[in-house]
Amino acid sequence: MEQEILFCKGGGCTAKLGPGILERVLSRLPKPDKRDENLLIGYESSDDAAVYQVSPEVAIVQTLDFFPPMVEDPYLFGQIAAANALSDIYAMGGEVRTALNIVCFPEKMDLNILGRIMQGGCEKVMEAGGTLVGGHSIADADVKYGLSVMGTIHPDRIFPNDGGEEGDVLLLTKPLGVGIVCTANRVGAASREAMDQALRSMTTLNRWGSEILRKYQVHGCTDVTGFGFLGHLKEMLGRGLSAEIDSLRIPRIPEALGYAEEFYLTAAAQRNRNHVGELVEFRGVPFAMEELLFDPQTSGGLLAALPREEGEKALAELKRLGLPCDMVGKLTRNEEQKIIVA
Repeated sequence: MEQEILFCKGGGCTAKLGPGILERVLSRLPKPDKRDENLLIGYESSDDAAVYQVSPEVAIVQTLDFFPPMVEDPYLFGQIAAANALSDIYAMGGEVRTALNIVCFPEKMDLNILGRIMQGGCEKVMEAGGTLVGGHSIADADVKYGLSVMGTIHPDRIFPNDGGEEGDVLLLTKPLGVGIVCTANRVGAASREAMDQALRSMTTLNRWGSEILRKYQVHGCTDVTGFGFLGHLKEMLGRGLSAEIDSLRIPRIPEALGYAEEFYLTAAAQRNRNHVGELVEFRGVPFAMEELLFDPQTSGGLLAALPREEGEKALAELKRLGLPCDMVGKLTRNEEQKIIVA
């Protein structure tokens, strides 16, 4: 009897390798004798995408992202995977231009499922204002899907992840908790309302948040995905910076904290805790909130650092998008690099 091929075994950004593993591998890669002066951002700063300047006015933003399904609906999975891949362009402050499909699919599975996945992805690329121009597929034991995306940006208007300055406030444009909610949903413990909130968040492009942020003086920006809020915040702490986070202002899917208390957790969240936990000091924060901050997000929101006055204006505009967003903390000066969560 042939073994049934399961569509959703648990995926999204929870399927990514842990940040500690990646750090060890990347640190051992050979370095060029001379850095290409047109490469404005490479992988050294763990940024969301590479940026390569091609003229005084134009730089290319390049990224890719793919993963296994985290929902049973192929069409929604395609939308989520595409929105997640496109997000890296927006985290850099760029505009989406073209995208290539990345497909791993079992030959024995119904091709209509693949068609629905790619339809969902194509529609998100179109919503982003980009063009789907091709791709690559391989036969695999499990389903995986995503995009390689090319965008453009002015070389002087890039959002690096580690460009924040002392005194900057931190804005988060989407709620946390989608990893926890999807985990609870796989065992039938999530409410329809919580899952609908997670789906809405994951299928919403960061295009709209990025376009608002570009009106203001953004010093640093990243998107919160597989390494969780605290893991990606760590990557923003360059040049002797630390951060203070107000846990009460963290946007969240309301039921996610309850699911965390019931231990609907992921192995990826524990890898995130192991990687960044030594830098974090929790002050009177419940265990469930700790887990929310380590929770890997799929197609999560933008986390931006900008001056307080600019941040207050940007937040007022971001709230009109309809998703939970807020000013969640600030950057401080500390050579030892610390994240205080109270």
